[in-house]
Amino acid sequence: MKQKAIVMLSGGLDSRLAVKLMQERGFEVIALHFKLPFGTGCCDENYSFNFSQLVGIKLKIFDCTKGDLLKEYLDIIRKPKYGRGACMNPCIDCRIFMLKKAREFADRHNIKYIATGEVLDERPMSQNAKAMKIVEKESGLNERLMRPLCDIGIRGRSRKKQIALAKKFKISYPNPGGGCLLCEKELKERIKSLLEKKNVDEQDVRLINIGRHFEKSKIILGKNKKENEILEKMKGIKIIPKQPGPTALIEDKKFIEKAKKLIQKYSKHKITEFEIKD
Repeated sequence: MKQKAIVMLSGGLDSRLAVKLMQERGFEVIALHFKLPFGTGCCDENYSFNFSQLVGIKLKIFDCTKGDLLKEYLDIIRKPKYGRGACMNPCIDCRIFMLKKAREFADRHNIKYIATGEVLDERPMSQNAKAMKIVEKESGLNERLMRPLCDIGIRGRSRKKQIALAKKFKISYPNPGGGCLLCEKELKERIKSLLEKKNVDEQDVRLINIGRHFEKSKIILGKNKKENEILEKMKGIKIIPKQPGPTALIEDKKFIEKAKKLIQKYSKHKITEFEIKD
């Protein structure tokens, strides 16, 4: 009977290779994917699921976009023990959070090893030697944490060795892109305002990257038809112009008049009538 091991699967190239390398070592792999409120790197859970089906592994998804996991994750962003990057990104604390949850899952299922697709010096904040040691210790994993790409000498930001391995294993992979919204400079103030709220829900998080925000996100205007349609489905007070223009989502009725003026400002046409939905 094969020994089981967990692999942290973002869905990107490095984590896919970690799965294949652990299988090559003879482990039965169980993949864990963390769906984080501000993004999970280059992929979402659908990439991870599709890949897990392809290689015949079990997949467990931790949905941190709602409920207790969301609250816990937001507390980490508010007060990260190991600081932030250039924006609101607490990369080291984020990794510790995920690996602690993975360790708890592993302990419940009598699984000793947890592997990641980490590459030394690939990411400046969380994948340098000092940070990786901190993660090992703070997660409580220590020698249980395996980094198979590091073990075969892959280091730095070049992807040449990973691409060669992908060809060897005959696996496809998405191009890196997107990434964590906590790293986006233009969203820094929006995220700060969000974290000031006592009760943050799934909708608050989803709205971070939608529309134009005013009054610390208490007024949000759609920038196009798609965003207007999204806002109209959200809970809250909606101000919908009867002529072509942006829909506004507001937190309180006291913002109605200001929202109307903003709608007019960002409209190409003169707005004479509005529909208000609560």
